[in-house]
Amino acid sequence: MPDREPPAWLWLKQRLSRLRPSTTPARAPGAAPAVVRTAVVTDSAAALPADWVKAFVDDGRLAVVPMPVMVGEEIFGEGEDDITTTLALALASGSAVKTSRPSPGQFEQAYLAAAARGFESVVSIHISAELSGTVEAATLAAGRVPIPVEVLDSRTVGMAQGMGVQSALLAAADGRTAEEVRAFAEERLRRTKVYFYVPSLEQLRRGGRIGAAASLLGTMLAIKPILAVDGGRIVPLEKVRSAAKAVARLEEIVAADVAARPLGEARLAVHHFGNLAEAEGLAGRLAARCPGTPKAQLSALPAVLGAHAGLGVLAVIVGESSTPGAALPGQ
Repeated sequence: MPDREPPAWLWLKQRLSRLRPSTTPARAPGAAPAVVRTAVVTDSAAALPADWVKAFVDDGRLAVVPMPVMVGEEIFGEGEDDITTTLALALASGSAVKTSRPSPGQFEQAYLAAAARGFESVVSIHISAELSGTVEAATLAAGRVPIPVEVLDSRTVGMAQGMGVQSALLAAADGRTAEEVRAFAEERLRRTKVYFYVPSLEQLRRGGRIGAAASLLGTMLAIKPILAVDGGRIVPLEKVRSAAKAVARLEEIVAADVAARPLGEARLAVHHFGNLAEAEGLAGRLAARCPGTPKAQLSALPAVLGAHAGLGVLAVIVGESSTPGAALPGQ
């Protein structure tokens, strides 16, 4: 069972400790490190940063189950295949693109691997059940393994889900029980918001993520929608007449959200798909509008989300920092 801190954990710990002071007493100098008893499992919709995921996976604390994407007749696994260019070309040409949930067997393998490494329990955090059957697959697998598995519906997507996973890893590294790890992740997930702009609603309509009427309205009236994830579902937030105005309004909404949170608590992530330069510009403007907030993490949407959002999407996730020593709810 791992009881050391991998390089990725140290990076995350150092980054987040600058944002939120610990609310519980620090361990005495020379005290033994916490024993990590709980592993964390998630899916690739969490959009976790590639520069530190590998260390957690190698250490056994984290498993990221790939979500399949079908382009034409070919099936790709997120993280297993380089599908970004293939998917972008398919979207640009209007080719058929579909996604699916991972199989229960994939989750069963991840849970059994955690048990084999000596972990006593697993917390499994997944894309909203309103958008995917992934939670159902994980729940089926949880009943087949010899260690207890807490399956958590994040009720969100992208790095909003990823922030919940990060919080779970932080709590687990502090030696918390599976129930406490889940509670801490849930508390952080409740504080995350997803706001995004898409040039066209067509891909979301094709994937069944929004109704046909909403898609038709956007097409006929050239509406540029600002959407959000609320209660696990994609919901319309505002309708704007031009792309430039939509992005400007997105910035205003995010800045207002950050301003309403405790000073220095907000964390931002910006997702894009096929429009990196636009995302870099958005991240830069948000940095200017949200002083005291760390630089936004910038990353492409995972293919399983890009397949539904389409090319040109800009998404901003607003969450809050957490540290290993932060008090859990009820403490």
